[in-house]
Order: sequence, then C-alpha cells, then structure tokens
Amino acid sequence: AKRHLLSDEVVRLQEFQQRKLAVTHQIYGDRAHYFKKLDDKIKRNDLILKDELKLLLHLCQTPEHVEVAKKAIYRYHEENRNVAFGEFRFGPLFVRLCYELGLEDTAAELVRDKALKGFFSDSTSFNIVMDMMFMKGYYETALEVLMNMRKQGVHFNKDTFTLAFAVCYKLNSPESYRICTALLEESHVKGNLIPRIAYCFAVALALRQEDIENAKSVYSRIMNTDSKICLNLKVLILLKSGAEADLLALLTSSFVQDTLRFVKKPEFSQEVISVVQEGMGGSRPQMETALSRLQLAGQVTEPSLDHMLCHTPHSKRKPAALLDQRKTSRRTFRPLQSALLSE
Repeated sequence: AKRHLLSDEVVRLQEFQQRKLAVTHQIYGDRAHYFKKLDDKIKRNDLILKDELKLLLHLCQTPEHVEVAKKAIYRYHEENRNVAFGEFRFGPLFVRLCYELGLEDTAAELVRDKALKGFFSDSTSFNIVMDMMFMKGYYETALEVLMNMRKQGVHFNKDTFTLAFAVCYKLNSPESYRICTALLEESHVKGNLIPRIAYCFAVALALRQEDIENAKSVYSRIMNTDSKICLNLKVLILLKSGAEADLLALLTSSFVQDTLRFVKKPEFSQEVISVVQEGMGGSRPQMETALSRLQLAGQVTEPSLDHMLCHTPHSKRKPAALLDQRKTSRRTFRPLQSALLSE
C-alpha cells in the first residue's frame, strides 16, 4: 500500500499552490526574464536576498526552474547560515515545491546535504520528504532522511515518529527493527508524544520479527485501543502468544447480531482471520463456530492489516462555507449585495 501518511494539514499543498498563483499575478514582466536575472546574479556570486529567494520558489513551474532555485538556495545559505533563530524558513517552501513537481529525489538530496545544514531546520521539511519517499516505496531513502534528521539535531514531532515506525515496518529487517525499538525507548525516556498509529506500526513490526513479548509490551502502552487496527493486532498477539482461551473469548464477544443496526460492530481483516484459521481453527470447533458467525454477520472485511496501517489521514479542517461570509458592510452597516450569493 504505497500511500502517504501525512494529512493535508501538514503537507498544505493546495495552500502553497494558491500562493504561487497569487504571486504569479503580482509580478511584472516575463517569468523567464526573472529567472535569467537571478541566474546571472548567481553566476556573478552576488548576494541573494530573502525576498528574491521567496519569490523565486513561488515562481518555479518546471524542473529547470528548480535547478536555478537550488543554486540560489546554496548561495543564500552560504551568506545566511548564521542567521538568528526565527528567520523565515525556506525548507517547507522548497519541499512543497518538490512535492508538487514530483521531485522527491531532489528534495531528499538537499535535506541530506551537509553543506545545507541549518537550512532545513524544521521537522516539517524532513517529514514531507519522508512522506514522498514512503509514497513511492523508497523506504531505504526515507530511513536515510530520518537518520540525517537525527544527526542534524532536528526535533522529532508526532508525525516524525509515525513516519519513522512506518518506514521501519515496511523494511521489516533486523536493522530497521533495532532502529524502531531504540527510537521508541528513547521517546519514552524523553516523554515525547507517540500517536496511536505509530505504536501500531511498532507492534506490527515486532510481530513480523517474531518478538511477541515486545509486541505485547508496546501494545500495552496504547492508551485507547478502541480501533479496528488495534483489534486486529490484539488478535495476532493472542494467537502468537498461545492464549487460545483469551482469543476465543475475544472473537465470541465481538459478534454483533444483524438486528442491532446502530451498534458499532468490531471488524476483522480477512487476512487476520485466515491466519487464525491456519493457526488453530481446525483443532478447535468452538473457534470455527466463532469465526463463521463473524463471517455471516459481515464483520470480516477485505482490507489487509497493511492497508489499514498505511491509511491516508483525513483532514480535520472543516471546509469554509460560502454563506458564512460577512453579510453587512463595516462602513455603512447595510446588507452586502453579492451577485454570486444571490444566484
């Protein structure tokens, strides 16, 4: 499931595109002339101003434009690497541009470049690059970006942990498991906030690596396990732990009759149910009965555990309603007449 893990609220691609459009309408003259002018300044090794770089990044439309922007970034950072904290951050702006144009390799190249240390000083830049790599299935590169983020001392936020554990889960190697476990323990020592979905990735990876005790330990740290993913992970933990009685009790108690339409039904992945059937279904008639009842009640669904884990987050922003606009004039206090609203 090659899907992105960051919500639209973090990527903010649409907002970036709207700003680009607004900037395009504000400039005078030809776009190509502006790029040539900046390119000439770079060749002369002239100083690149903050507003010039900001405008340049908003005007980029092609990979060729981005090459000019890259040169400008190196020149700008050369002169401003010691700027005071709080200066405008170009990192998110550049990686959103790469996101828009599908230039994930360019973004990964720059965030890992030692010569630009400090330019990408925020977690958002690294998170978006890792998300792009995750989307394309470039998990090794995503892990390299994560390690570079750590070396540069950039703060890990909750999105970083989700992406980190997701990448380690996808790689499913002893090394990625070691990294995931180390990050998890370090985060607890520091008191970092770990989202539930990040814990779920860590549990799933521990199960893949046959470390059942650690899977149980990490699962116990999840504050709220009332979710489809947690339910399926619990089934696998009980199965692999040999807790047949507890597993049977869980599956039996999860059955909800069809007549109870407004009651939330626990749902199980067909993939997980198949693992249960292979593991112990045939030897326990009671287990077969419980599984059959769940099937008949429509509580066994098609999406795999991997599909559920790699879900695309929904934006929490509510779309602005057209009629929520101001209806009276601030000057005359009379009703505003709008042809668009009257149609």
